[in-house]
Amino acid sequence: MLDNDGIDSKHILVHVCCAPCATSSIENLLEAGYEVTLFYSNSNIFPEEEYRRRLGFVHWLGDKSGIDVIEDSYNHLSWLKAIKGLENEPEKGKRCIKCFDYNLKQTAVISHKLRIPYFTTTLTLSPHKISKYIFEVGKKYPGYISFDFKKGDGIKRSHLLCKEYDIYRQNYCGCEFSLEQRHKK
Repeated sequence: MLDNDGIDSKHILVHVCCAPCATSSIENLLEAGYEVTLFYSNSNIFPEEEYRRRLGFVHWLGDKSGIDVIEDSYNHLSWLKAIKGLENEPEKGKRCIKCFDYNLKQTAVISHKLRIPYFTTTLTLSPHKISKYIFEVGKKYPGYISFDFKKGDGIKRSHLLCKEYDIYRQNYCGCEFSLEQRHKK
């Protein structure tokens, strides 16, 4: 469905943090009638091999679902500059909020560039993320739609789909600081 400016009004760009979070999130969006394009923008992920591994599963999921995947450039140094001074913050703290802003800003820019009117993120599916904080960051950017993908047993459905498709489930958020905190536990 095109609006008066020739923009597809049911098209949504979905920032994807990882394939596990994308599984049930994509299902929900497709069931709601959206045309989905996935955007993998995760310069926070460390090391780069982990970034590439997660990206591979996102591509696999996109292929399986018939959904296009766009990859942002990986620039971990830029991300480190963005969160400078917050390295010792705990998971779910100020560093994460700054990280959400970094990734959602990237998504907003690409959404605008591609003339995709809406965007959202799969980050809200993660039990390690506070959706309210993501929504607060997202509303700064035109076109952002708040979806809490945890609702309606989203996490449970994601676990089932990951098991069914044998999708890699990482054991830390992505950055070296969350990995270090995970090792300390």
